Amino acid sequence: METGFRRDMDGQSIPMNIVDKLVVRYGAREVFRAELGTGVAANPYIVFYAIADKSGPIEVEWSDDRGQAGKTSALVNVG
Repeated sequence: METGFRRDMDGQSIPMNIVDKLVVRYGAREVFRAELGTGVAANPYIVFYAIADKSGPIEVEWSDDRGQAGKTSALVNVG
């Protein structure tokens, strides 16, 4: 993430680029959503709580203010 205030080695301003949407799903259910703005830190620490009552995938999806998106997932095993 870039705040828009940093400069590169040539002194040129690095354009702002921030994650603006974050969604977490556990199984097929959305358990967390955040819409972020320009006040977020360059390296934010985001915490949320969810109860794992059965095994299943947890998926995290995000997008930035340029329209780029990404996602990752992991399997949660409940014994």
